[in-house]
Amino acid sequence: MKPLQYLIAVFTNKCPRCRKGYLYKTTNPYNLKQNTRMNEHCPVCGQPTDLEVGFYYGTGYVSYALSLMFLAISFILWKVFIGLTFDIDDNRIIYWMIISIGLLILCQPLIMRLSRTLWLSWFVKYDANWKYNKPEQRERVVEEHMHNW
Repeated sequence: MKPLQYLIAVFTNKCPRCRKGYLYKTTNPYNLKQNTRMNEHCPVCGQPTDLEVGFYYGTGYVSYALSLMFLAISFILWKVFIGLTFDIDDNRIIYWMIISIGLLILCQPLIMRLSRTLWLSWFVKYDANWKYNKPEQRERVVEEHMHNW
């Protein structure tokens, strides 16, 4: 049951520490002006979301892996339901590429949020007693350099 709770918290963009507070200021990922705007602290448990300067640079790798997984799944589904041959006269591979890249572009705001939430959840662990324990304060935080990216 715990992995299911973790997945629900990640896919709903909840705080990894308490799994109750929302990480983002808006729940609409397609509001592109505020897509990646995060609360500085979880509104429920107070967990800081920006752990150190440049913390979210690693999400590029996560986003890349999620995009590759999306393309691999779409390729397998296309192969199973429509079929693919690598014949010079068969254009189905081109249709798959156009449709899957278009869908990937449309899903990019969701993938960006999911990669940030996953990245944070790998560094901040769930605390069942979050009401009684204070959030861990990182020692590498330099307040005057925060949000300089």
